[in-house]
Amino acid sequence: MTKDEAHYPPVDPVSVGLRGRCPRCGDGALFNGLLNVKPKCGVCGLDNSFADAGDGPAVFVIMIIGFIVVGLALWLEVNYSPALWVHLIMWIPLSTVLTLVLLRVLKGLMIALQYRNNASEGQIDRG
Repeated sequence: MTKDEAHYPPVDPVSVGLRGRCPRCGDGALFNGLLNVKPKCGVCGLDNSFADAGDGPAVFVIMIIGFIVVGLALWLEVNYSPALWVHLIMWIPLSTVLTLVLLRVLKGLMIALQYRNNASEGQIDRG
């Protein structure tokens, strides 16, 4: 990643990441659609080629949503013993919606933290 020479006041990476905003200026949108990262910020022109959230957000989403949905499903089964179709109608849509929302939020947060901490791919110093 090249050194950022623009002079912008620092923004809170958690705030801009959770809102899906540019990690440099805090105003431009970070995403094109649901999960696609824009090539560059429409406001400040930041090149988003450095942004590589990888599998990090997906792992957190699986753990968080799995804990919530499995816990609620077990509670419902133990207390009310509903039919299988009730579980399917409740937990599949809930899991889908929560996953899409949380994945976007955590991906924005990871990208904002990458920018803030100048994170880049590891390199071996051969010098």
